[in-house]
Amino acid sequence: MPRPAWVIRPKIEPGRRVVAVSDVHGNLPFLKGLLEQVRLTPADVLVIVGDLLEKGRDSLATLRYVLELQKTHTVYTLCGNCDYIDHMFLEGGAPGDGAFRIGMNGRPGAPARCPGVDGEIWPVLSGPWRGTSVLLQMAAEAGLPMPRGPEELPMLRAALLGRFPEETDFLLHLPHILEAGNFLFVHGGVPREDRLEGLGAYSCMKNDDFLGQGHSFRKWVVAGHWPVTLYNSRVQRSAPLIDRERHIASIDGGCVLKVDGQLNALIIPDVYGEGMGYAWYDGLPPATALDGQEASADSINIRWSDSVVEVLREEGDCALIRHPSSGRELWVPGDFICVRRDGRIHTEDATDYALPVSPGDQLALVRETCRGRLMKKEGITGWYYGRIKYAGQS
Repeated sequence: MPRPAWVIRPKIEPGRRVVAVSDVHGNLPFLKGLLEQVRLTPADVLVIVGDLLEKGRDSLATLRYVLELQKTHTVYTLCGNCDYIDHMFLEGGAPGDGAFRIGMNGRPGAPARCPGVDGEIWPVLSGPWRGTSVLLQMAAEAGLPMPRGPEELPMLRAALLGRFPEETDFLLHLPHILEAGNFLFVHGGVPREDRLEGLGAYSCMKNDDFLGQGHSFRKWVVAGHWPVTLYNSRVQRSAPLIDRERHIASIDGGCVLKVDGQLNALIIPDVYGEGMGYAWYDGLPPATALDGQEASADSINIRWSDSVVEVLREEGDCALIRHPSSGRELWVPGDFICVRRDGRIHTEDATDYALPVSPGDQLALVRETCRGRLMKKEGITGWYYGRIKYAGQS
């Protein structure tokens, strides 16, 4: 039987501001920058909607930052599918729900070499994201030898539980759903808003393409997990998607995973009301546009699920590619191109969209190339071909 969802229903006083953040993925500078930007205080409630850890370089430092923060602030951290891998390893139980068959990059991991939980997690710990694993970061800090195979993982588990009691206890006690007032927070998504304890825990955490499933709710459902840019086939938009008709807010800004990714905060003045706003932090250099340009009339957003391309030619630091499934040709930064495990050529998320810009608009630089500047405006990434002035530049 699938593990049932663990639902918490804390009492949040009317009028108390709630700040919801999802998919930090071990990016501590972004988390600190965002919380400073929203001016988080002990009077607020912070809800971390899963995937606090993994994939970013500072997973252990991020975990400890949250442990310290919750001593002075009200913080609720939910379990995401990446956090769940750490949880299940430390618990030492059966894998269940296919959790360990999902690699840390969201793609199927290598076949397990041993049965059971340790054999299933081994491809994750030995794969391309191994340097970001909070488990291995704890092991390195303690001077523990890196495991050479799944048969050595029980020794690692025992050592981590003994040497890091506060950190491992945190990972072992992450709820899956938080319900308060008119809002329900969950990492991946839910098919319904009643009988929540009857849902499978893992299906609430790893729920791909939640907005595309057609659900509507009476309460607001706030979810992360699926970067919002994946929902738009034309434009790379990383700001939260707020569907007021269906009562769904999708807030994963692609932090760590996307070149132009950002960490979003959904700001809810009162969980018993309907109002909300948002803020984000992306750490990109700010600039002011000096020239105007019109938006593209037609554009494409190439996303990871359909990212196979052909390279037609290279010029400077850019490449002209053809996207076979759409027939579109576009220029992308050359370092967006790579050969993946399937042996085919792929691109990072790429677009030919030209931003609508007026002189004086505030932009952020994603990449400067010989073909123009890839920039962000109000959470949307696109090309800008005019002049800019960087902050502090005379």
